[in-house]
This record gives sequence, C-alpha cells and structure tokens, in this order.
Amino acid sequence: MLRTLTIRDFVIVDTIELEFSNGFTVFTGETGAGKSILIDALQLALGGRGDASMVREGAAKADISADFALTPAATAWLEQNEFGVEEGGALLRRVIDNAGRSKAYINGIAATAGQLRELGEMLVDIHGQHAHQSLLKQDAQRALLDNQIAVRNPEATAQVQAVASCYKAWRALSRQREEFETNAKNVLLERERLEWQVGELDKLAVKPGEWTEITNEHSRLSHAASLLEGAQEALNAISEAEQPILSQLSSLNQKLGKLADVDAGLQNVLDCMEPARIQLQEAVYALNDYIDKVELDPERLSQVDARMDAIHSTARKFRVTPEELPDEHATLKAKLRQLADASDVDGLRRQEQQAKAAYLEVAGRLSATRQDAAQRLSEQVSEAMQELSMSGGRFVVSLNPCEPAVYGMEQVEFLVAGHAGVAPRPLAKVASGGELARISLAISVITSNATTVPTLIFDEVDTGIGGGVAEVVGRLLKRLGHSRQVLCVTHLPQVASQANQHFQVAKGTTGEGKTVSRIDVLDKKERVEEVARMLGGIEITETTRKHARELLAS
Repeated sequence: MLRTLTIRDFVIVDTIELEFSNGFTVFTGETGAGKSILIDALQLALGGRGDASMVREGAAKADISADFALTPAATAWLEQNEFGVEEGGALLRRVIDNAGRSKAYINGIAATAGQLRELGEMLVDIHGQHAHQSLLKQDAQRALLDNQIAVRNPEATAQVQAVASCYKAWRALSRQREEFETNAKNVLLERERLEWQVGELDKLAVKPGEWTEITNEHSRLSHAASLLEGAQEALNAISEAEQPILSQLSSLNQKLGKLADVDAGLQNVLDCMEPARIQLQEAVYALNDYIDKVELDPERLSQVDARMDAIHSTARKFRVTPEELPDEHATLKAKLRQLADASDVDGLRRQEQQAKAAYLEVAGRLSATRQDAAQRLSEQVSEAMQELSMSGGRFVVSLNPCEPAVYGMEQVEFLVAGHAGVAPRPLAKVASGGELARISLAISVITSNATTVPTLIFDEVDTGIGGGVAEVVGRLLKRLGHSRQVLCVTHLPQVASQANQHFQVAKGTTGEGKTVSRIDVLDKKERVEEVARMLGGIEITETTRKHARELLAS
C-alpha cells in the first residue's frame, strides 16, 4: 500500500507531505483546488509521461516521491532487477527539471521510467474520471474482458499472445503465396540471381576468421628473412657471441655469490640478478624454437597472395569487407532457401493451411475462455447494478463471431438493459450519462476485487451520480477498503462521509501572490464542516451541519 507521498514544486503545489493509512481515504475540495493534481503527481512517480509544464512556475525542478509497502510480487521484482528492499518498502522517485529533463529512482538507485511503470503496475491501479467513456469502444471492451481473464488465470495472457502470433504467421504465409502467384516471373529471376551469388561464395568457401589468419600469415611469410635475421642476431648476442650476455651474467652471479658470503648486504643484488639469468636462458630456448619454425617459403607466399586477392576481389564485388564475407554467404543462402520454398506454390499452400489450422485451434481455446469470463462478468455487473438503483437492469457481455483477426474470432460487445422486460442493447446506444457512470463504477469495483494490486485509486469516477446512489457508491468503496487501500477523489458528500481518512484540498496564495495548493487531514469536527460545505455550497447552516453529522454517523 501507499505509505507516504511527497510532492515539491509540482504545478501549483509548493511542498506537501502526506501519510496514508489502510482502508478508504477521500480527497475533497472546491473545483480547481488541485485534487486531481495529487493523482497526476502519483502517476508521474509511477512512470507516467512528464514535461516542463509540470514544474511550478519559478522553480528549478519538480520532485515527487512515493513510498510503498511491498507485496511478494513487487519484492521479487526488486530483487530480480537488483534494486534491493529497504525496510520492507519501495521508494519511487521522479524528478523533472524546468527544461523537461527527467530522472527516475527506485530505492535511491537510478532507474528508467519504464521500470517505474513495471513496478507501479504491481502496486497501484488507477481508475480515471473518464474511464466510462472508453467503455463505449469495442477495443476497450475486449481489452477489459481479457484483463479480467488474465487476473484470474495468468496463463490466459499467453493464450492472447499465441492467437496474435499464429494469426501473423498465417497472414505472412498468405501474403507470400499471393505475392508468388501474382509475381512468379520476378521471383524466378531473383532466385537465379541468388543461386549465382551463392555458387560464387560456395567456390571461394571463406571460413569465419580466415581473413585475419591469412593476413597474419602473409605478413609473417613476406618478412621471413628479416624475422630470421633479427632472431639470429638476438640469439648470438645472448648466447653465441665471443662474450655472450648470458655467460657474462652467469660469471657475475658466481662472483657476487662469493662476495655475498663475505657481506650479506649483496644478497639482495644477487636475488635480483639470478632471475634475470634464468629469463635470458628461457629466451634462448624460445629463440631457437622460433628459428626452427620460421622458413623462407616463396611458394607458400605466392599461394597466400593469390588467396588474399581472391577474397578481396570477391568482397569488393559483393560490396562488403573481407571479414564480412562468411556472414554475407550465410545470409544469401538463407534467402535462397526461403525463395526456394516460396517458389513451391503447393508447398506454400500446405504451410498456409497448417498455419490457419494452428490459429483456429488456439483462437478456439481463447473463445471458450472468453465465454466463461463473459458469463461471470455479466452476472457480477448485473448484480452490482441492482445495488446502484438500476433495479431489474441487466448487463450482458456478448461475444459476436467475426472474421479471424489478430485478437481472435469474436468481437466483444457490452449490452445493457436499463430495467426489467427490455432486451439488452449496445451500451453506446441506450445508456444515459448517469447509467454509464454507474455501470463503469460497478465494473471498476468488480475488476478491482479480482486484482492483487494493494492500492486502488478512483479519480472522480462518481461523476454523474447523485442522491441515494451516491450513498451506495460510498458504501461500495468502503467495503472495498476492507481488503485494499482505496483512495478516491470525489465531489459527493455521500461518498466522502464513508471514508476512514479524509483530506481536504484547498487553494491559497503565497506572500508573493502566487497560487498554491495545500492539503490538510481533517479531524471529526473539520469533517462535519467539509461535508456540510459539500452539501450546502457557500453558506453553511446548522441544518447542513446536522445533515453532515447524520451522513458521517450512518
């Protein structure tokens, strides 16, 4: 759950530090006071998009930190990504300067915005105030149903991915077959060109790393005389001259050995010189071995010259470097194999049919999974509609067969009947603004019950709701707060009165005349005044205070 939120220099917020508790928490205040700014700030800390306009005017940077208690999944993610766990929590921080540059941190370690989002999805689920509008789009309806399936059965996500993958493979083969059928002559010419190119490279047969090896050998052979002369000269100086270095060093070591018996102070010098003698002796062995191996071989040099010339000219012909010839060879062979397969139209048709069968199999399994989930979601939302003053209303998740597509073989459509005895019709055609808001809220509560995310945020999702329905909404959210941490931005007194914790958001001005937002935790007396303000508007009377006390006591 969210434990603390610290906001500095964000939009119209100067400095705010909030501590949160379990249960149901509400934020209330006048329109424009900055209630939704809190949600925007938290979304930024969770990896949302940010820009320079979010920095408070006159400030150098905006700084948002959110401290969360961890779930087992989030703990495992932190350990897997080497961010560490501090006191059973995770501190997510986002900084944006007034030039729009952004920095992100997790537990004090630099992170990416993508990593903040990935971790944030395990900690917080945000339901925005415009969520009900997306319900009118069929793509969003399908995504909502699939997300509900994935929450209950993580393997279902793999089903959706498998359907998309099989569809793309099937369509790729279909396009390949169609292209060949309409452009067979060009395919044949391309195949002949590739066969010639691969044949050229097959004859040359350049091996990976051969160019480096052959250039080294060429250098050695072309300089063999100089190498032999230099090695022999070094060998003579060390061990075969009239007064070789090795003999002189051995003689000196013997003399110093005798003198060290007289004065132990020379022992250190002797200890330094003896290893030098040993190393020189090893150098003699190495030089003799090297001289035996280096040969003057004009015939081999001629062969290497010819090989280098063949490789170099072929590389120039194919417009690659000599080192890249083996990779180019492999690439062209792969293209030729693919084109050879593509030239076999009957073979292509067989592959296409196999890909189609594979798609139909996985899409069929996904359809069955969706059917079960659609039945369950229909029943749950219909039941919630009864609580939300839509007595006799019915919600139906309809799966309409469609042409095979990347998302499956059915289009998901939400249908609703506002009252008993009416056939369900598409949500976009029959639901009023208030009904749509209530249905959206019911779906949000149901999907939130299924998720394992510990913190749920509702940003004015009760828009368009009032009266007795608002009180039911408040009770729904409070009930949800028994098992989760629920934060809600609301303008309804019936919802605010159900909260376990109540924050009031208000606007004020600084000494310089700048507008700032402030947030206060309300005690019992202050809650009465705030709920009364929400009930009665500008003028608060004893009647509205009495009504506020009744709401808070209910």
